[in-house]
Amino acid sequence: MPGLVTLGESMAMLCSPRPGPLRHAPHLDLSIAGAESNVAIGVRRLGHPAAWIGRVGADEFGALVLERLRAEQVDVSGALVDPHAPTGLLIKEQRTPDVTRVQYYRTASAGSRLGPADIDAAAAAGAITDADVLHITGITPLLSPSAAEAVAHAVKLAAAAGIPVSLDVNHRTALGGAAELRERLTPLLPHVSHLFGSEEELLLLADATDEPSAVARLGGPGRGPDLIVKRGARGASVHPADGRPALHRSAVPVRALDPVGAGDAFVAGYLSALLDGAPLDDRLRLGCLTGAFAVTVPSDWSGQPTRDELCLLDAEAGTTLR
Repeated sequence: MPGLVTLGESMAMLCSPRPGPLRHAPHLDLSIAGAESNVAIGVRRLGHPAAWIGRVGADEFGALVLERLRAEQVDVSGALVDPHAPTGLLIKEQRTPDVTRVQYYRTASAGSRLGPADIDAAAAAGAITDADVLHITGITPLLSPSAAEAVAHAVKLAAAAGIPVSLDVNHRTALGGAAELRERLTPLLPHVSHLFGSEEELLLLADATDEPSAVARLGGPGRGPDLIVKRGARGASVHPADGRPALHRSAVPVRALDPVGAGDAFVAGYLSALLDGAPLDDRLRLGCLTGAFAVTVPSDWSGQPTRDELCLLDAEAGTTLR
């Protein structure tokens, strides 16, 4: 089934329902989280096929991950249930109305045990070589040596089949520092056609002190990927690989409730427009729009829009649709 294929770790997520110390929360909301599966959900909601490859534990959290992804019509035929390791857990605390803290419990998780053999399984390998785009992040290669090998193997399969590869740096400092990030991601860059990151992440990956230097080291006319810079509330930019001038798009103004997951939603919108065959400016426009939707809901992924909902942010505040 052509469309987007991604691989990585999806976890169960527990969230405090209101601001304040987590220990005082009367209850926690249960959902799922994972950068790659967030993108798969966003792309699927916009009408394109999407598949997720990964491992979950043989536990209730693992069943939850697979159930939620199936409910979003994300293909999980390339997912494996690991009877020897638990599903990872993410806990999100809204410490103040403006500050969110996230803790991960993923050491020795099922997701960290992803390996090249999992990618060679018939369903996973076929999904990658038949895809329209393979999406990976900088999170999975830092989970474990075997997970890094799995990502590298998936990228090689995609490259050999002529499939475009999208990479979101998505640096998690708890998993590794700048040196580890560059060690795991730099060998993948020759095969990447779309490289996403915040300004800080691209500087980190390029070992540069300013954006022009990072662009020169990571890409440039006739070589390297399109570099897409996620600037949060200041919008996003793209430095085209063909040497055309950089493009910028301002963020869509909304009342933000939770920034977590906005970057994944932006990537989902951008890649959906890519799958539509849209030009660069329209990819930026849709990415900024889906990112804006994401921050209006206190969840990593549930605020991502369907295609029919894209016009809702044009409505005046207080509008009721009947």
